[in-house]
Amino acid sequence: MQPTAVAIRHVAFEDLGIIEPVLHKAGYTPRIYDAGVDDLRAIVPASTDLLIVLGGPIAAYEDDRYPFLVDELNLIERRLVAGRPTLGVCLGAQLMARALGARVYPSPAKEIGWAPLALTEVGRTSPLAHLDGVAVLHWHGDTFDLPTGAGLLASTDICRHQAFALGRNALGLQIHGEANAAEIERWLIGHACEIAAAGLDPRNLRADSARHGPRLREPGARFFADWLAALDRS
Repeated sequence: MQPTAVAIRHVAFEDLGIIEPVLHKAGYTPRIYDAGVDDLRAIVPASTDLLIVLGGPIAAYEDDRYPFLVDELNLIERRLVAGRPTLGVCLGAQLMARALGARVYPSPAKEIGWAPLALTEVGRTSPLAHLDGVAVLHWHGDTFDLPTGAGLLASTDICRHQAFALGRNALGLQIHGEANAAEIERWLIGHACEIAAAGLDPRNLRADSARHGPRLREPGARFFADWLAALDRS
């Protein structure tokens, strides 16, 4: 049987993006669960081959407002305790950090737009090295403390904790390395209120996406492919 990659999606346009063809090439069958709609308790924590928790505009600590986060956090925690392959993107990384006991909180400033990462020594020896010097999409207003035992892979001036790894099987990415810039218009429409509140011009974000997005596709695909290849699926 082909291994299954279960992805939890919080808004339709923040999808698997460039990860999806990488998954297919690696032999995975992706399956999407929509948070707040589908029953996340139906996902079996231990037997699911790969769990990918995608981004979204809510906060990882708003389970009083969004009750489904309780089930989502429970699932992520059980995955991490069992050492099962887990990838978190933006909100997904924040939920991973919280499930690992780290604090998640508002960042001093929103980080929205394209910019490269500053890799740590650990990051330069990881699959993330493919993104060294490559502008990636940032879109977040929260940050988190580094979970106990995790290795910091990358930072920016605005956000110190951009990527972390816990062993070979857990990877948290504050960045949107999966973003398909060809579909950035969905982001500009879906996040129109946030863009306006941040004083940003969607025309600039659109132009930056057209300039940087195509340059991300190849190194981004290599990054995710190498991470998948190094997983311990025993």
